[in-house]
Amino acid sequence: MTDDMAALEARLQALEDIAAIRDLKSRYLRGCDRQRPEDVRDTLLPDAVIAYEGFPEFTDRDSFVDIFAQMGCQPGIFDMHHAANPEITLDGADRATGKWSLFFQNINLATRAITQMGVEYADVYVRRDGRWWIAETRTKRTSFLMQVVGEDGTLKVTVLGEATGAFGEG
Repeated sequence: MTDDMAALEARLQALEDIAAIRDLKSRYLRGCDRQRPEDVRDTLLPDAVIAYEGFPEFTDRDSFVDIFAQMGCQPGIFDMHHAANPEITLDGADRATGKWSLFFQNINLATRAITQMGVEYADVYVRRDGRWWIAETRTKRTSFLMQVVGEDGTLKVTVLGEATGAFGEG
């Protein structure tokens, strides 16, 4: 094989890997939104580290998925995870890192609350058994808004906050 062919194959593999990682993150977020714990579980390594600001750190996917199912998979809970601005860096043939910006919205009918957050993800991905997995995922909030809907339909802001830079960025 010529050097040009090898370089072309390497570039093609990198594009395929980045696309697979984007699809992986989309499956994770869609699983959260559709309240499908098994779909979420299928994106995380068994010993994945999940460290989301405001929650305890998890060092295995099953503990995290159990809490997700209890908190997020209930009637009257509606979530939207809208991820954008991905920066995916391949650190080798079977490891990558990623940064994502997220707009999160939660509607909770029981409490009549609407929560919106800006979030920055920092992820680590690994390839095992021929597919990509989330090995580590961490978040920092960049903004926070909570509103309550009164019986008359009026909105009242109950929490309004912002965070200084995410992951050391200002």
